Amino acid sequence: MIDLHKVPPSIGYYLAGFADGEGSFNVSFRPRKDYALPWKVSACFNISQKDKVILALCKRHFQCGTLRVRPDGVWYYEVNNINALKENIIPFFKRFRFLSAKKKRDFSKFLQIVELIDRNQHLHEEGIKTILAIRREMNDGGKRRFSDEEILQAFKNPQRLYAKSPPEGGE
Repeated sequence: MIDLHKVPPSIGYYLAGFADGEGSFNVSFRPRKDYALPWKVSACFNISQKDKVILALCKRHFQCGTLRVRPDGVWYYEVNNINALKENIIPFFKRFRFLSAKKKRDFSKFLQIVELIDRNQHLHEEGIKTILAIRREMNDGGKRRFSDEEILQAFKNPQRLYAKSPPEGGE
């Protein structure tokens, strides 16, 4: 868990401002044939940049996440562990707030989705519908690999009845 008292305000506000412009809060759906439900739902905070210096600063002060380089040479900082999101990323951005209305909106929607995932609502079709409705209002609609219709249609496939149950811990 992040100790916000150890984050110098100048660094905290700098990182919040940087994330305000360059960061993204996302919710992804990945098809899973080995789950009782057809999708794995993941919440994620990320930032990508050509220079890894600021991303390394993020990783150090957020005290979580992974830092990697993509094949195109762009560095990528990502946090998709639900506990790290709840205990580090969310408290950080509640303390060091965003200025832009768009990022405030996306963060607020992200909080709602993380709470639903934390309460295992993503393991039920109705919860998925709720998450999709909230996600629709994030990132100005954003590019989606799978449409809401494709995600919901997968619940209609009778072969899903023979899939394995989700592993312990719900993911």
